[in-house]
Amino acid sequence: MNTHESIPFDPDLIRRYDTAGPRYTSYPTAVQFHDAFTEADYRAAAARSNTAGGPLSIYVHVPFCDTVCYYCGCNKVVTKDRSRAAPYVADLAKELALQSALFTPGRPVDQLHFGGGTPTFLSNEEMRQVLGAIAEHFTLKTDDRGEYSIEIDPREADAETVAVLRSLGFNRLSLGVQDIDPKVQQAVNRIQPLDLTRAVLDAARAEGFHGVSFDLIYGLPHQTPDSFRRTLDAVIELAPDRLSLFNYAHLPTRFKPQRRINAADLPSAADKLKILGQSIEQLSQAGYLLIGMDHFARPDDPLARAQADGTLHRNFQGYSTHAECDMVAVGVSSISQVGGVFSQNTKDLVRYHEAVSAGQLPIDRGYRLTPEDHLRQRVIMTLISHFRLDFADIEAEFAIDFPQHFAASLAALAPMQADGLLSLSPTGITIHPRGKLLIRNICMAFDEYLNPDGLQRFSRVI
Repeated sequence: MNTHESIPFDPDLIRRYDTAGPRYTSYPTAVQFHDAFTEADYRAAAARSNTAGGPLSIYVHVPFCDTVCYYCGCNKVVTKDRSRAAPYVADLAKELALQSALFTPGRPVDQLHFGGGTPTFLSNEEMRQVLGAIAEHFTLKTDDRGEYSIEIDPREADAETVAVLRSLGFNRLSLGVQDIDPKVQQAVNRIQPLDLTRAVLDAARAEGFHGVSFDLIYGLPHQTPDSFRRTLDAVIELAPDRLSLFNYAHLPTRFKPQRRINAADLPSAADKLKILGQSIEQLSQAGYLLIGMDHFARPDDPLARAQADGTLHRNFQGYSTHAECDMVAVGVSSISQVGGVFSQNTKDLVRYHEAVSAGQLPIDRGYRLTPEDHLRQRVIMTLISHFRLDFADIEAEFAIDFPQHFAASLAALAPMQADGLLSLSPTGITIHPRGKLLIRNICMAFDEYLNPDGLQRFSRVI
């Protein structure tokens, strides 16, 4: 397998394509979700899922954070009152019981993920309670062969925390790092000395975790090409298995905490592009492969192997090796993907508590995919995961003539072919290295719902 793929970086080209667009963790995107979707719709979807059978993925959302990071746009509850976690843990157990009643017993949980917020806001005992509730109602794997991951704030964890998580069955950690520069950390209200990150990483390796990933953000206040190069040098020295390099989207009208960031302190558009370009080069030289968009992994990582053998998938947690799993999500704001529907829970803690206490699923909105949605979902997810598409595969699965059905989409790709992002042939689409960073633009050509007037809902592609 190639361990150093050169990703051409053309700033002028990227500027021309740097519009806003979906990240395609789902298709259709959450913009299409509506409140006419009901619990009955979800129950019907669970029945379809049982007919199909297969393994499950479980996502648990923990919304609490001790302090607010000014850049954050996640659904969260900022509080220093740790007592708020206990009733939420009890509510999670109630929802897990309600969900499990809908699914055939014995379906194995191949994938488990805790996200937030800050999952380690929960005490070790509360974490045990949540895992106990999951094990009571679903079939967790006990042979360490599932992919069981949790997001960690190194400021909220130590070696004991890591040991407890490993004993509970977690085998992958995702660490929020963002930037190691003290001036940048101060500006975004996330003071996190590198030693804290290193200590959690060392503990994870000592406890035998299968892999550790780091989340970084470029475009934050006071970042410069030189300062971020130093951040990446330090990160590369720590050698995480995976890296996510996210673009900071400054949307203070949508995300209140971002109003505390001084826009004048943000790097210029030119510097931001330079940071991205040099970061890709640094990571490539260090042996990381670009998995897609903003995700990098070592060549021996399961994500890289899944991409190589054509089994990589994308869902609400990003890139995944478990395409066959229906996802059951619990907790406020979480999104399930089951039996051809998306179902999102209420974002309100009070409404969430009231619903599960009354024996009702806390569904706020959702969406049932149409046959055309399934077709376009397959096209988009194949492109964004594998950077290639064989028309014959789609034609055989969906009984269409691809060039005829997608004539408008293929016409929209013609200028991208002229710019060297991809190649169109009578049999398929191949994304070139210079098109990998702009894969979102390419996928947008197949999005039936995109409205140019509504693109401001999404982050910029670069």
